[in-house]
Amino acid sequence: MSSSDIFIGETIGTAILILLGGGVCAAVTLKASKARNAGWLAITFGWGFAVLTAVYTSAPLSGAHLNPAVTVALAIKDGEWSNVPTYFAGQLLGAMIGAALVWVAYYGQFHAHLTDKEIVGGPGAQATATKAVEAQEKGAGPVLGVFSTGPEIRNAVQNLATEIIGTVVLVLAILTQGLNDAGNGLGTLGALITALVVVSIGLSLGGPTGYAINPARDLGPRIVHALLPLPNKGGSDWGYAWIPVVGPLIGGAIAAGIYNVAFA
Repeated sequence: MSSSDIFIGETIGTAILILLGGGVCAAVTLKASKARNAGWLAITFGWGFAVLTAVYTSAPLSGAHLNPAVTVALAIKDGEWSNVPTYFAGQLLGAMIGAALVWVAYYGQFHAHLTDKEIVGGPGAQATATKAVEAQEKGAGPVLGVFSTGPEIRNAVQNLATEIIGTVVLVLAILTQGLNDAGNGLGTLGALITALVVVSIGLSLGGPTGYAINPARDLGPRIVHALLPLPNKGGSDWGYAWIPVVGPLIGGAIAAGIYNVAFA
């Protein structure tokens, strides 16, 4: 795979991942969405199908890492680091593009949601009006959860551990079954299994932090949230942003170590 193929494949694949994954979060969260309040099951399966679609699309070009934690794990496993920066660049750019496309697709819903006095407060709002959960968290705005993750209980050690554990499960599943005979990415069955693993992680381990398990998935959309001209959008919660970046990278490294000791 050439550097250009890797960059283009990771950009396209990660953009699709975030468009569909962030899209289901928007669909469940925003006013005037037909899927509003569809719940956690919709979100977890939406992200699983997002992974499946993104992997199928990008695997022929880049091997469909779509996640810096996977890239780091494969580099540790194989001892090949030369393409890591290219993978990282494509993943971050793709995540930002995908997040921007979610904003375009739900433009009217974002406006309706963020100008609703019961959600964001403001002149004339009831003093006891219920705000979005994200708005109750220090430094987070009322639609930040469409773009990036946040904890239900803020405990840095627990939040970091949760992201590490979830990523170890994901990356071990990829390393143990995820490379096709050509050694250049997830095969057809591997893509499906990985998508189902993502659903399983979301259902079982997603409750505490929203399961980023992917630094690009969280950081790229968080940057876009900070840049977009959204009314009353609130903060981007940069105080928490390091956890969904560092945790998955540690988890990917641990998974690679486990693989090299137990399976290689």
